Amino acid sequence: MTHPTHPTSPTTRRNVLRGTVAAAALAATTAAPTGAAQAAPAGTAPAGAKGRSGPSIGILLFNGYSMLDPTGPAEVLSRMPDATVTMIAEQRGPVRTDTGDVALVAERSLAEAGRLDVLLVSGGGNRGMAEALENQTLLDFIREAHRHTVWTTSVCSGGLLLAAAGLLKGRKAAVHWAAAEQLEKRFGVTYVPQRYVRSGKIITSGGVSAGVDMSLYLASLIAREDTARAIQLALEYDPQPPFDSGNAAEASDELKRRALELLAASEV
Repeated sequence: MTHPTHPTSPTTRRNVLRGTVAAAALAATTAAPTGAAQAAPAGTAPAGAKGRSGPSIGILLFNGYSMLDPTGPAEVLSRMPDATVTMIAEQRGPVRTDTGDVALVAERSLAEAGRLDVLLVSGGGNRGMAEALENQTLLDFIREAHRHTVWTTSVCSGGLLLAAAGLLKGRKAAVHWAAAEQLEKRFGVTYVPQRYVRSGKIITSGGVSAGVDMSLYLASLIAREDTARAIQLALEYDPQPPFDSGNAAEASDELKRRALELLAASEV
């Protein structure tokens, strides 16, 4: 998630052992190359491997993404029958989160992604988003992949990347509450403070945890509502947080200030 920058002392930064979580998927399709989205290299498993003939879902990572943005949706979408979920980045290998503490493994580079049925764009922290928004390779990939997707989606401030790629012109969208001003003033896109917003084949979601809600909705569109309901139960997704403080529209200015301070202090 992106948010206003607050100065922080190096002593407030996390300095812990950095683990690597291998949360990747099987493979991308073997569709013919078109622009930035190209066929997978020889010797790697296609989307239909191991009997999987369902939707090919690519989750886009970049340095400084927020951890739950890709992993929450991956947990939901990978439970759809015959679906293939693949983490994608500019290059194969570990890609670190905005805190720097954890890395997910991208098993496909952008050039190896193939044609995707679903593209999901993660959001990130201040540094990660600032770099990603200026990364023409990422933006070109998003534009090209969108030409062939059935669904193009984003989580949190990932909606800013869709906007930067020109996909949200004339549309309304959801993003993390701290990215709403940038969405409207920089890109001229109307912010809607909802958990997720559908506009044609584009579905954007609010901050971090909202990606789970969006993914369940997407699962209902792809695999029917009864399947999505069953996935929700399988994951025992019945959120009952101890505090009623997750809605920015109802939060005090002091609580929002504190939330932004915590985000800034935890990022590298």
